[in-house]
Amino acid sequence: MVKMSDDKERPSSEAHRSHDEGGLGLVPDPDAHLTAAEKADVDRKLIRKLDWQLMPWLCFLYLLAFLDRTNIGNAKIAGLMTDLSLSTTSYNATLSIFFVSYAVFEPVTNVLLKRMRPSVFIPITMILWGASMLGMGFVKNWSGLMAARWFLGLTEAGLFPGVNYYLSCWYKRSEFGVRAAIFFSAAALSGSFGGLLAAAIENMGGTAGIPGWAWIFILEGLLTIVVGVLSFWMVHDFPDEAKFLSEVDRARVIRRLKLDQQASANHETFQMSYLWDAVKDWKMWLGMAIYMGCDMPLYAFSLFLPTIITGLGWNDTVIRAQLFSVPPYAAAAALTVVIGFVADRTRARGLCNIITSVFGIVGFAMLLGSNEPAVQYAGTFLGALGIYPCISNTISWMANNTEGVYKRGVVLGFVIGWGNLNGVVSSNIYFQPPHFKAGHAIVMAYMTIFLFGGSILMTLLLRRENAKRRRGERDHWVQGLGEKEIERLGDKRPDFFYTT
Repeated sequence: MVKMSDDKERPSSEAHRSHDEGGLGLVPDPDAHLTAAEKADVDRKLIRKLDWQLMPWLCFLYLLAFLDRTNIGNAKIAGLMTDLSLSTTSYNATLSIFFVSYAVFEPVTNVLLKRMRPSVFIPITMILWGASMLGMGFVKNWSGLMAARWFLGLTEAGLFPGVNYYLSCWYKRSEFGVRAAIFFSAAALSGSFGGLLAAAIENMGGTAGIPGWAWIFILEGLLTIVVGVLSFWMVHDFPDEAKFLSEVDRARVIRRLKLDQQASANHETFQMSYLWDAVKDWKMWLGMAIYMGCDMPLYAFSLFLPTIITGLGWNDTVIRAQLFSVPPYAAAAALTVVIGFVADRTRARGLCNIITSVFGIVGFAMLLGSNEPAVQYAGTFLGALGIYPCISNTISWMANNTEGVYKRGVVLGFVIGWGNLNGVVSSNIYFQPPHFKAGHAIVMAYMTIFLFGGSILMTLLLRRENAKRRRGERDHWVQGLGEKEIERLGDKRPDFFYTT
């Protein structure tokens, strides 16, 4: 259904032409002969097929990616700093260098993904970052660790923005959020899995003369390389080229995207105008602020949770400290999926961000204001619950409100890249053990100002713009334009209503 300026709905067949004009109009309906009930059944089966073909493997890939970028926190309490003679400053620098290369290369990765095809680009990047992780297990000094972390950031840069962009080219706006949430919940699960895995691998310390922290990097790097090779067969291309779909199913996927006023990942070529369209869009800049309000806290939390828990004084062994980091991540993974589902159903992504961020603010206030271990540990739960769901929800929010294949890719690259650049901040604020007052205060400020405040501002501005479109105040934007020119307007079409 397509909303028109009088805020009523009418069948999409009336709002669009039924022919395919250069890929811009609707493709022919392969199910035109079916009843409404039969069409709904075909659509459900198609979505189920997409979910099972796309989601499990992509989630597994991101679990490995997040595990590989944050396992240095587990290695730290397993003896990394002592063996490499690292000071707190030099250790924090190794965390920071990852985010510099990661953020710098993220805005261009979605263009490379589109040009090289997902089934080629994603496996190649995985093999390269697995090699970087493997190399971290053999470093002998701070310089070697810095170099390995730089290349890890560079090679991992394409996965998270790439997969979110990729999924937005498969699913309707009302379906994308829960898939993005399920995908990102792998990051929270990696925190749980990483603690358990690190606890097990550390027992290999001394094998072949290699310390336990190095075995964490070596084995996880080898696993990533193997999975990267398998991904040449397990990662699929965009809808118009995906081999697991029949020609009829390809037409169904592309048609349902067009009915949702979305451009599918067709064969349009990149032009600089797509970049300038993104740069001139105020939503991108505000989205960058909102995303940094949850992404900086995300990395602060994931990189330093083992250290924070160790500082509670409960755990007499490193392995117990690793295990105590598991429950907060598991709770965050569950809430991430729940928020994704709720936001898809209500289309109130801004409100979901606002409410969820309050949990995180309260959690870090507990960490900041109390010295009681039980209260602080409870604060880690609330902190995780307030951070993780907002990551995927914010990405879904930006994808929902940015139309045009390349523009959406560029916007997501900038939003995610800027958020990850703030990981440099995350790496340099936890330096006052055991209570880390400055670190907790900075995280709470980020969540209050950028995530909570930015989400309120974005919601109000989008609602105001939707009201103007319903009153017909934007109809003059399409006067005198042909169908191709109107389609080119993307989310600036007067009949495109933003998700608030």
